[in-house]
Amino acid sequence: MNGKTTSIIGALGIIAAAALILSNSEYILGLLSSSLRINTSGMVTSVNLEVYWDSACTNKVTSIDWGIIPPGGSAAKTVYIKNIGNVPITLSLNTENWNPPGAANYLTLTWNYTSGTKIQPNNVLPVTLTLTVSSSIQGIDSFSFNIVITGTESQ
Repeated sequence: MNGKTTSIIGALGIIAAAALILSNSEYILGLLSSSLRINTSGMVTSVNLEVYWDSACTNKVTSIDWGIIPPGGSAAKTVYIKNIGNVPITLSLNTENWNPPGAANYLTLTWNYTSGTKIQPNNVLPVTLTLTVSSSIQGIDSFSFNIVITGTESQ
């Protein structure tokens, strides 16, 4: 072999070695890092309601003044209950914190809500609350209490 042939064979060997290193490097780099992005979205169940004086839901109810109710009489107030959650709800009604405590024996709060009626998200339901005073009430000339309206998720 002459010097040119040796140089060519040597050069080919260097090129082959470089190609082998390069291909192995690309393969190794591909194993070291890989990314994939998956977009996600969803909702968490939300049960929430608000009570308004108007059907347009612009004036929130923060308190109710029943006025003067005679023994044996009643007073009614219409309110609008809006489901501001993201699931259908049903409602329940309770009272608490009666002042004086004995007032609960003579005053009865009812409503015209039909038990089990579902309110869909963003829907509004008019409800009439009625406070009735027993004709046998004694010793109570003023009162206060809290109305508790609870929304429960409905399937």
